Amino acid sequence: MKVLGIDTSCDETAAAVTSDGRTILSNVVWSQVATHHPYGGVVPELASRKHMEKIVPVVEEALAIAGADSNGIDGVAVTCGPGLVGALLVGLSFAKAFAYARGLPLTGVNHLHGHIAAVYLEPDPPPFPFVALLASGGHTNLYYVAGPMDFEHMGQTRDDAAGEAFDKVAKLLGLGYPGGMVIDQLSQQGDPERIRFPRAFLDKTGFDFSFSGIKTAVARYVHSNKCDSTKIPDIAAGFQEAVVEVLVKKGIAAANAKGCRHLALVGGVASNHRLRELMKEAAKDAGIAIHIPSPELCTDNAAMIAAIGYHHLSKGKNLSPPSSPESRAGGRWRAGLDLDAYSKTSHSGRLGVVR
Repeated sequence: MKVLGIDTSCDETAAAVTSDGRTILSNVVWSQVATHHPYGGVVPELASRKHMEKIVPVVEEALAIAGADSNGIDGVAVTCGPGLVGALLVGLSFAKAFAYARGLPLTGVNHLHGHIAAVYLEPDPPPFPFVALLASGGHTNLYYVAGPMDFEHMGQTRDDAAGEAFDKVAKLLGLGYPGGMVIDQLSQQGDPERIRFPRAFLDKTGFDFSFSGIKTAVARYVHSNKCDSTKIPDIAAGFQEAVVEVLVKKGIAAANAKGCRHLALVGGVASNHRLRELMKEAAKDAGIAIHIPSPELCTDNAAMIAAIGYHHLSKGKNLSPPSSPESRAGGRWRAGLDLDAYSKTSHSGRLGVVR
């Protein structure tokens, strides 16, 4: 089954074609970093407009690279949430029209489940069950994954997500946007032990996270000390070490709690070199096999959406008919809520309805 995946959840316009949820035939991502960089973060209205400009050429390129025209596609998968509602509506509206015009089945998927499915596209995916630590710009969650679409939510951040903390600290230090990449690079020039910031473990037996405190600790340090440019690498390294240590310890603890010998690290923050390094070391010490997608599959992309979409379509979880107004985009599609339950969610200010 060849599935066209579409993702416009935030500031990347992405389209991809996969075969049977395992093989990537194409994976095209058009980034908006240059558009949002002057503002220090993503501007939702600008993101929506850029998606409208790029969605058609990006999909056309993905189909061309895959060597498939629209007649060679067996189904369409699109991100319905979570994300920026305006941005999500662009991808969902296009996917509905594309599928309806060609008589193709269409499924809406949870972007977070897509991140987990990124490991299915690697040569050595983890066997079920496994634990997945998802760390991204908007989310930090732990899941017990019993099957391709069987996700048990174990924990999440109570405030800032890990990637959000990276962006906010980068802005505080005057490093620009996006913050995760620049802090990752800059920290390699600093000493992570020279400035030690607090680690927020909350309940050490639980699996929730909190990263707003570390952001505040960095702000207080900067405001209380004379921080010239020579200290910035040490601050970046100390901050990064504090975040990474919590992620690693919680991830390993969750795997041990479930008796899983396989742990997946996914999401945009999973491309951080220090997190990958420490997680591999900790997993080896704990006798746990670690699975981390390649960096291009960690950040937002449509191959992961097509991968999880394949499993939805195989089980008949479709938005049917594609023209139905009940095919919704939800900015706050709750972690662990499946498509059937989501489709029954009542309208609210957090939901955009396509008519």
